[in-house]
This record gives sequence, C-alpha cells and structure tokens, in this order.
Amino acid sequence: MVPLNFPSYRFRLKNSENKTYIFDDIRKKFVVLQPEEWVRQHMVNHLIKSKNYPKSHINVEKQLKVNTLTKRYDIVVFNPNGSIEVLVECKAPEITIDQNTFNQIARYNRELKANYLIVTNGLAHFYCKMDEEQEKYTFLRDIPDFSR
Repeated sequence: MVPLNFPSYRFRLKNSENKTYIFDDIRKKFVVLQPEEWVRQHMVNHLIKSKNYPKSHINVEKQLKVNTLTKRYDIVVFNPNGSIEVLVECKAPEITIDQNTFNQIARYNRELKANYLIVTNGLAHFYCKMDEEQEKYTFLRDIPDFSR
C-alpha cells in the first residue's frame, strides 16, 4: 500500500487465500485490505491517537437511508449524548477529491447532522464545520480534539 499523509501507525495484517487483511479495532475483525480501507484505518487511528476520540464513540461502515436508497458511511464519531460529532468520507488514494465527493458527504449529512465533516483520500484531507441554519460548511485547518 502507498504511504499516506498521516503519522505512522502499527497495523495487524494477515494473508489468507492470496489476499491481505487488516484488523479493524472498531469492528473487531479482519477486513480485506483495499486502498479505501487503508485510508479508513489510518483515519480511525488518527481520530483515536492524534485527536483523542474514544474508540467507543466511533462507528465504521454502517448503513443509512438517503431518501429511499441504502448507503454506507465510512466513519462516524458520536458525542456522549448520541449526536454525531464527525462524519468521515474516505476515498482510495488514487481517487481525486472533487465536488462530487463533497456532494456525497453533504447528502449523507442531511440525514446524520454531524457537526464536522472530513473528506480524505489519505493524501489530501479536507475538514469542514457545519452550519445547519445556513446550510453551508466552512473549511478548517483541522477538527478539534475530543474534549469531554
């Protein structure tokens, strides 16, 4: 896998049936190591180790309904009260982040109502603070550390 624009993290990897798997500490299982999963696991580690979000507040790859369609978000970080603090959309490193990517996370966020959005392909990271009243987001340098 390509090096990403994150600190170096240690991962548990295994090979089976000509595939490489990476252990997901949130889902508590090995998952096939695809480029997008490589980015997702780095972001999960970044949220836990660099931003101090508790593992117990993080959810990975869960379904949500967007209009009548069933979709899957990549990462959600919950507040202690159950509201959503951060919604993360991960793309493979070779995928360019463009307006379509922001449109996708915005559609998801209409349902989830997160305070912050992150879009990353592991090389470029975009952080946004949501303003629900104005229905817009403001780009930030980073998201705040967990502080509860």
